[in-house]
Amino acid sequence: MTASTQSKPLHLRLPATSANLGPGFDAVGLAMALYLTIDATVAEVFHIDATGRNANECANLENNLILTTYMDVLAVRGILASRLHLRLHNEIPLGMGCGSSASALLAGILLANHFGTLNWTDQQILEEACRREGHPDNVASCYLGGMTVSSITKNGLVTATCGHDLNWKLLLALPSASLSTKKARALLPDRYSREDAVANIQTTALLVAAFAQGRGDLLRTAMQDRLHQPYRAKACPLLPLLLPLTEKAEDSTILGVALSGAGPSVLLIGGNSVPSTIDDTIRRAAHDPELEIIHTTITAGILKV
Repeated sequence: MTASTQSKPLHLRLPATSANLGPGFDAVGLAMALYLTIDATVAEVFHIDATGRNANECANLENNLILTTYMDVLAVRGILASRLHLRLHNEIPLGMGCGSSASALLAGILLANHFGTLNWTDQQILEEACRREGHPDNVASCYLGGMTVSSITKNGLVTATCGHDLNWKLLLALPSASLSTKKARALLPDRYSREDAVANIQTTALLVAAFAQGRGDLLRTAMQDRLHQPYRAKACPLLPLLLPLTEKAEDSTILGVALSGAGPSVLLIGGNSVPSTIDDTIRRAAHDPELEIIHTTITAGILKV
């Protein structure tokens, strides 16, 4: 069986995401206004024209997560995937804890749904992405936008979103070396104390309240974590250097600091405005005058046309 070659072109825009936000391990994600944009058309051969960050990697057909996901979703349903030409522009850092794999997985699934005429619902698309990613935080926030909380239950994936309209400034501090999620997960212990578990339940509850009510004053406490960041600090040395930026009571510029996903990037959340000197402040704290810092904002979920 062959997928229809008469499908109209598909335009996709998928945001970057920052998972966990400190204590919300594998449960919380935030959509950021950095995008993977794709224009897809049926073609005679598979081909990718890529621009933006990591353009050469994005254009590589071999082991390309977008295309392998697209073809596999259809293959397991007995459908031979149509060859596609992808025009792709990427703004999402790869291997930096910014949800690049989640956006690629969702892109592949959305391509399969469109060109394979699967007619899946939003829930089916999210369930498939969650199954393939292994955890829901990035894919749910990428698809739905804002600050998304997600849980895998016996009845499927349950999600809720808030914070779409917040004007908080987001700053991503990117070190020069990447870190795979697999390696970052290997650093975590198998067991936690009740004290640490309770502490994270409390701060995660505060975190959701902060985004739901626009309470930036809660973030200094609400983004504290005991379950994963202490164990990843050696592999993500930016984190212990930047965490003290929230501890200066006289300086409310930085409301909260956490690893972005599994790291190594660090997410800093500012208020509705940040001073022009904020990059210099972050670089001094990081002892790195060349540190890359990206300014962005909270955004909506995927766009498909």
